[in-house]
Amino acid sequence: MNSNTVSDVSAKLMNHAHRLILTLSGNRLLAKPFGMALVELHTTGRKSGLPRSCYLTSPVHDSARVVLVASKGGDDRNPDWYRNLQATPDCEVVIDGQRRQMRARTATAEEKAELWPKIVAAYRGYADYQRRTTRDIPVVICEPR
Repeated sequence: MNSNTVSDVSAKLMNHAHRLILTLSGNRLLAKPFGMALVELHTTGRKSGLPRSCYLTSPVHDSARVVLVASKGGDDRNPDWYRNLQATPDCEVVIDGQRRQMRARTATAEEKAELWPKIVAAYRGYADYQRRTTRDIPVVICEPR
């Protein structure tokens, strides 16, 4: 198994474990990872066309938008959920128990420059992830459709 495969399988197992712990705890345990809002993102698979979902954190959100960071832990590849959103930007976000129909887009360079200090203030790990990769980590802005 190559390191990409191990990384991808590990990420999927972590997501399944997170879902299981949330379910078994009645959404009490792991509901605010690193102090950030937990987001359940629902996308459409870019290859399969099937529904996909994963848990992410949102370092910045309000009634007008939910900001996601496509860090993949500093991996040199974009996460699958980001690639799915590039193919089909319409998505559903569940945050604080509320389902929201959203449209995702990659932040412009100017928007990212404005958001990045807030993102890193919410979780310093994002700065470490950016240092770990040569890839410019995309910031995704989800807005109501």
